[in-house]
Amino acid sequence: MTKPLRMSACIILLLAAGGVPGISQEAPPLQPLARNVRQIESALAYLGSPFSADEQRRINDALAGTDDAAAVRRIEETLDQRALLTVTINPESRVSVEAGAATPELIEGGTRVFLVKVINQAGVTSPLVVESPNSGPVYVKSTGSPEPPQELTPEQARERWADISLYDKNPLAPRLSGLSVEYRILQIYSHDSGQRSAKIGFNVGQGTQDIGFRNEVVVLFKILPAHLVSLHVVDEKGEPATAAFTIRDGIGRIYPNPSKRLAPDLFFQPQIYRADGDKVVLPAGTYQVTCSMGPEYVAQTRELTVPDSGPGEISFAMQRWIDPSQHEWYSGDHHVHAAGCAHYQNPVEGVPPATMIRQIAGERLNVGCVLTWGPCYYYQKQYFSGKDDPHSKPGELMHYDLEVSGFPSSHAGHLVLLGLVDQDYPGTKRIEDWPTWDLPILQWGEKQGAIVGFAHSGWGLAVSTSKLPNYEMPGFDGIGANEYIVDVTEPNAVDFISTMDTPYPWELNIWYHTLNVGFRTRISGETDFPCITDERVGQGRVYAKVDGPLTYKAWLDSVRDGRSYVSDGRSHLMDFRLNDVEVGTRAPGQSADKISEVDLAAPGTVHVTVKAAAMLDAQPHPEIKNAPVDHQPYWHIERARIADSREVPVELIVDGQSVARQTLLADGTVRDLAFDVPIEKSSWVALRILPSSHTNPIFVNVAGKPIRASRDSAEWCLAAVNQCWTQKSAKTSQADLPNATKAYNHARDVYRELIKECSTGQ
Repeated sequence: MTKPLRMSACIILLLAAGGVPGISQEAPPLQPLARNVRQIESALAYLGSPFSADEQRRINDALAGTDDAAAVRRIEETLDQRALLTVTINPESRVSVEAGAATPELIEGGTRVFLVKVINQAGVTSPLVVESPNSGPVYVKSTGSPEPPQELTPEQARERWADISLYDKNPLAPRLSGLSVEYRILQIYSHDSGQRSAKIGFNVGQGTQDIGFRNEVVVLFKILPAHLVSLHVVDEKGEPATAAFTIRDGIGRIYPNPSKRLAPDLFFQPQIYRADGDKVVLPAGTYQVTCSMGPEYVAQTRELTVPDSGPGEISFAMQRWIDPSQHEWYSGDHHVHAAGCAHYQNPVEGVPPATMIRQIAGERLNVGCVLTWGPCYYYQKQYFSGKDDPHSKPGELMHYDLEVSGFPSSHAGHLVLLGLVDQDYPGTKRIEDWPTWDLPILQWGEKQGAIVGFAHSGWGLAVSTSKLPNYEMPGFDGIGANEYIVDVTEPNAVDFISTMDTPYPWELNIWYHTLNVGFRTRISGETDFPCITDERVGQGRVYAKVDGPLTYKAWLDSVRDGRSYVSDGRSHLMDFRLNDVEVGTRAPGQSADKISEVDLAAPGTVHVTVKAAAMLDAQPHPEIKNAPVDHQPYWHIERARIADSREVPVELIVDGQSVARQTLLADGTVRDLAFDVPIEKSSWVALRILPSSHTNPIFVNVAGKPIRASRDSAEWCLAAVNQCWTQKSAKTSQADLPNATKAYNHARDVYRELIKECSTGQ
């Protein structure tokens, strides 16, 4: 056989096998190919990788010609130089892959864009799917298990050095067009530098992979190192600080890539937390960097250009509009988690204290309570010591404590136990051994000297109105302050219920009712990070006043005594006083148990003062202000804005009713406000900017009589006990049921007596 004949035979065999890889067997029509090219052109420009002037000229010259076949060839020749891979779909819809002409070069910490040439001999219109074992998240999200299996090891996570995806947003589409030749855009992000190999495969649906693994190809990449960028931040005093940095490029991509983040960076947040002088790795380019330090500070955004030669740096001098600590009011979030919900459980079970202190310091919290709970419980409990975590420093305390959640009693309401000495309930070795209802756990915590209360109080207490107080009966079918209605009738069993992280009418209604019949429970503020929200810690806060140096115990004492107010950090009600008695303190000559108490010999007028401040943006945010009450953010100063002004109402509350009101210009200035209000009977008095901040109450005792403000409230409480029992009794163990029954009956007796003692309705 002559050489020409042998070559012809080879060509015939190749065609019979599906053609020569990388070469289209049927030239596509020019018009739809040109449309595909223009879509690619627009998308590449958006992604920051536009055609070069030479590429643009060659494409335009080809399209300007009169020979369609020649134009198609010239277009393919031009675009093929950008193709990292060629995907061939044979007439039986089997997919095979081969390397293309593009140089496999990437950049550390950044994304490079390539083309994929698709030769579609079957006219398939299914989505083209890319796969790689070297791509994907470097974590397994939490399932809530206290002992999660190891599904992803640190070594396996390191193999996922890339993020490989097809860009299929407008003007492109997820599905192939069916054209015999078209081009797609492949994006590859690299976490690493140096040489790395990746196995990359494609399919157009289950079973379309070619036999012999020809739908996969291994590509060896050269990854150029990125540049170290120094981040500098100082506070209002010029002192080095820790802050949140959100870094985006011109098309909004976030850096570092969230899918490749492990501690100390959290994949579910756009921001990272860095101290002054810390560094971040960024490719050359231009970025928008936003620096923030919590709601007491004014966020700043600046442009950063990282030159090709590197390195780079950016500096921020932050300013705060208010500093409550100058008035001895210290911020805290008593409900933060290092595992569970949005956190990962592999390659490690949650994140360590070194990560959590960045979050707390970066949001400028004075106290952060990291609560071990059900998810990853047996691993995370190692960080509990009963003392401040070693990462703490003056004015920036972190303390590990406990949320009883994911435990047998969870159905009755999740509990927050702060200041524990021992985190293991007596006689238990496993979570399953704990009590199945709340009261014995609360009492155990109190015996240790801890302060105890309910988390995310509104869950299970939903009502359809925002009126306070109201007399709708909630379902008592959730995990909020449900059994609180029973536990509050026991002496010293509940110190607080939490606010700020569920809709305010659901939280405050039960609290107002129990205050109206004489109970003295306080409120505290929390975020439940990263469960109810994973945006940032400190979205719900409690500000507690501490005389002298800030310590965890002193701060907890003030929370227990109600020497505190809750806030989103955007409004403040400091130094609330009634007749010269400051909230959370004792009047001269009062006994130790009479905290926040003012005695009047007879009905009369009381004088109320407060230092109030708030900060609203100059322009309204109707998406927050007009959101339904059960949509996040549940507490936010924007919801308190009066019309389109920059004013908010400061209300004086007596027995749950707003009896006086002053407007406050929310420009950040601290202003002294005063109210004079008549008190006819023993009552509780508080101040609020709803729903942004709320003080704890001061109790006014008239003629030595207890507070019995509302028979309607007492009747609501009795009905609430009965409703709660219908939901909780079935989930209480047989061993616990006799004591639970006794406690519920005790609560019923207490409320029946209170109904008799309350002379009037609301």
